[in-house]
Amino acid sequence: MLKIYRLDDADIARILEGAQSKAKEMGVAMCIAITDESCNLLAFMRMEGGKIPSITIAIDKSYTAAGTRKATHDLAEASLPGNPVFGLTSTVGGRIIVIAGGLPVVVAGKVIGAIGVSSGTPAQDLLVAEAGMVAFEKG
Repeated sequence: MLKIYRLDDADIARILEGAQSKAKEMGVAMCIAITDESCNLLAFMRMEGGKIPSITIAIDKSYTAAGTRKATHDLAEASLPGNPVFGLTSTVGGRIIVIAGGLPVVVAGKVIGAIGVSSGTPAQDLLVAEAGMVAFEKG
């Protein structure tokens, strides 16, 4: 029998609030997505002014982080031409994103979900995602 941890509504709210607060502090309207351990969308927020293409990008960053069990930026180098997973971004209908801003949510050593953030620079997206994770961990 498996013991499965899942994000609940309170967890999701904390992650969104932490990420949104950081985005406001930075002055960047973000798109923020949260998925479960199976890459299914649990929550999405497009802040006023968030970029339209960033809707899909944020969702796919969260999908990638949950599915690969890695931060999206950790996949970038390995997916370059000549490296072990070159072409990764063309798999799964192009949903795999290797740009910073997607982080897995880990509890007891297991990935139970992920956050994906888009609309800023990759560095800004990562800072906002990290703020969401800090808020979750403070729980």
